[in-house]
Amino acid sequence: ALGKGSDLEKAFATAALVYNNSADPEGKLSKAETKNLLQTQFGGFIRGQENKPKYREIISALDEELENKIDFEDFMILLVSLTLMSDLLQEIKDMKTTK
Repeated sequence: ALGKGSDLEKAFATAALVYNNSADPEGKLSKAETKNLLQTQFGGFIRGQENKPKYREIISALDEELENKIDFEDFMILLVSLTLMSDLLQEIKDMKTTK
């Protein structure tokens, strides 16, 4: 549907598709499933972040309550939060300035 969309539209459409392919019939993920999805699909951004307090806070929240589920909006907030704290974000910014 977004074959002719912008790069940013395609990126968000991909995030929605990956989420929806993993979600239950109600459109939600368990916290354990969310953690697994982040580790398998977002590993480049979270790799090396294990010692950062905010990262540990986010991941420990996913480990705590197994019954609470994550909806798409909360999942996107997690993605943005993890992206903003990631060392990979600085590498991406550095690439742009060295072009």
